[in-house]
Amino acid sequence: MSPHPNGPPGRVPPEEWLNVFALVTYIPAPLGEFLDELRRELVPHDDPRAHVSLLPPRPLAGDWRQAWAEVRHTLERRASFEVELTGIRTFPVTDVIYLEVGAGARELCDIHTAMNSNSLAFHEPFAYHPHVTLAQDISHQDVPDTLKLAERRWREFRGQRSFRAERAVFVQSTISDRWLDLAEYRLASTPVNL
Repeated sequence: MSPHPNGPPGRVPPEEWLNVFALVTYIPAPLGEFLDELRRELVPHDDPRAHVSLLPPRPLAGDWRQAWAEVRHTLERRASFEVELTGIRTFPVTDVIYLEVGAGARELCDIHTAMNSNSLAFHEPFAYHPHVTLAQDISHQDVPDTLKLAERRWREFRGQRSFRAERAVFVQSTISDRWLDLAEYRLASTPVNL
């Protein structure tokens, strides 16, 4: 998918688009479907799409197309890689319940470091930590029970707990907390030697 010439696709009117962008890799089925269902069980009002953020949400000072050009240029030298999801954890300050990334964490951190510059630079409130969010915006007293349920469901899951990160998708947020896909880049199947 190439960038949409007139802004984000979909039926969201332009006045609802926020100056908040991120770069993600979506988790394919069946693992991604399981994680979406788990997130809906943990936080029923969520409408998730399982992903790992390569660049967490950030505002842009300029046009998103310029930032997208920088994304493509940086990713030209990157090959697809395996991402393994391991244990359930909680971020202590925010009470976000998440799945830890094992294999693939180094590659995700390398991409984040390379991308967090120029028009995509942003002083993030927390250090980058590759993960898959399972529950957020829940009350502090609900965290222990939600965490136990997430851990139980993860133990019950019998499918493969890894996926190949093959695509990077540039997304934009809206006032209704929906994320719209703007553009996609497919990572090379083998490293590119320049």
